[in-house]
Order: sequence, then C-alpha cells, then structure tokens
Amino acid sequence: MIQVNIGCGRTPTKGWRNLDNSYSVRLVRIPILPGLLLKAGILLPDQYDYLQFVRVQNIEYGDIIKGLPLADSSVEAIYSSHVLEHLDKREVELYLREALRILCPGGILRLVVPDLSMIINKYNKNSDADAFITELYLSQPRPRSFPQRLRAAIVGSRIHQWAYDSKSLSGVLLRNGFIDPQVLKPGETGISHPGELDLFERADVSLYVEARKG
Repeated sequence: MIQVNIGCGRTPTKGWRNLDNSYSVRLVRIPILPGLLLKAGILLPDQYDYLQFVRVQNIEYGDIIKGLPLADSSVEAIYSSHVLEHLDKREVELYLREALRILCPGGILRLVVPDLSMIINKYNKNSDADAFITELYLSQPRPRSFPQRLRAAIVGSRIHQWAYDSKSLSGVLLRNGFIDPQVLKPGETGISHPGELDLFERADVSLYVEARKG
C-alpha cells in the first residue's frame, strides 16, 4: 500500500508519493528549457526556483481529473491541501471518483481547504471587503503582454472555483460515495501511519476533513 499527496505543490511529503498537475512538473523533463525561459523573462526567479525544487524533490506529474497511473485499491491514504477549491463541481466529482478507485477499502482521504466560515467571521469582525475578496481568490490580474500570458499558461491560475465550510465539504464527500466524514482539529488524523505528513498545514486558514472508502 502507498500514500499519495495529490497537488503537493511546494509541500511534498517525505515518504509519500507526491503528484502535481502543474505544467512546471512537465517542464523539468526538458533540462535546458527552464533556463531559457528564465533568460527570456518568461519565468520569474521564484518560478524558476520552484522548477529546481520539483526536480530535487522528485515530484511526479499526475492529474487526478484525467486519471492517475495507480492500480485499483492500491492506496492506503490520499492527502490534498488547498486543491479542491480550484476545481469546479464536475471536476470535484471526477476527483472523488478517481480517489475512490485507487483507495483500498477503509482507505482515508484527507482534504484541507480554505475554511469559508473563518473567512466570513473575519469579515464580520473587521468589515474589510477588500480583504474578504482577496482571501476568496475570486480574481487575479489579467495577463496583458505575451510573456505574461505565456507565464500564466505555465504557472496556472490561482482563482478559486468554490468555497467550503465543514457541512458543505462533508456533504460533497457523502454524495460521492465516501463514508464517515470527520471534521478534525489541526494535528488530528485517522491515518494510521502519517509519517512526516504536515497535519498542521496552513492551520490559520484551513478546514480539515477526512472520510473513508467503504
């Protein structure tokens, strides 16, 4: 049995299989290309550094929406942090369908997403509409120049497609075949051997929910 961190980005988990669908993961397969893109001003220095990070950490390309190269019932635990909010409703259904396929019976899916309740509570406390919209990631500056458009295509969008609280995320899991969703505090998990998994990742803004495959 293996454990998989899906959409790991800059936070892969040692001892787990780390997958990400960013074009950056594909770029590292062409060793000379990142340096050329940096010199041309297409990649910014921090984006170039991320490509080197991907190579060193051995992050693999994998798109759970299109299907992962993993056998049925071969995975004991799946972890995704701040991934689900970037998917639209149909993509979420595809994500959860594929997660059920690769999880073994009793396997655990651990999801970490921005907590809509926290964001709303902050707004109710300070009435800062700009901060509210910023935290929801409803927009980002449109790329104007060709290098900016190309950079956006490589790096991807940070815009959120949906937002969740504990009730809505638990409901999505139940409607898509998972059982026993549990809302957890930072540091809590039902995964028997989490190893070096960060159970406190982005705790100041996050909701933690785990559910099982029946």
